[in-house]
Amino acid sequence: MRCLGIDYGARRIGLSQGDELGVATPLPALVQAEPEKRWAALLETIKARRITDLVVGYPLNMDDSVGFKAQEVDAFIARLTAATDVPVHRIDERLTSYEAESSIPKVRRRDVRASGVIDSRAATLILQDYLDTRILLSSEDGERDET
Repeated sequence: MRCLGIDYGARRIGLSQGDELGVATPLPALVQAEPEKRWAALLETIKARRITDLVVGYPLNMDDSVGFKAQEVDAFIARLTAATDVPVHRIDERLTSYEAESSIPKVRRRDVRASGVIDSRAATLILQDYLDTRILLSSEDGERDET
């Protein structure tokens, strides 16, 4: 399985890739100024890396409701689904950007945010959560099979 983690944003798209061992690593974020150039770069990344699964962070509100940002992500996922035949998985991403940003010294945050580093770190947290859940579920299935 070759997973691509995605932290979607209107200005930047954070990316990460998961390996067969279940480890997510950040990739360079897509920071092209024009949205269609970001879109084309994303599709090229999916193709070039032979991605088998897309894992998109889903920004639910703290009360579990679907707000404006989640609706934007729904539209993005619909476009991804129409453009590729790669399965798309939604993962709750609440507080991942905060967690990614808090690991960077305050004096560097503005420059780092513009570069997309925080977005790709958030994508890595999102993807690692997905991979950890898959590993946990697969080990639980294996335990059930043995008994």
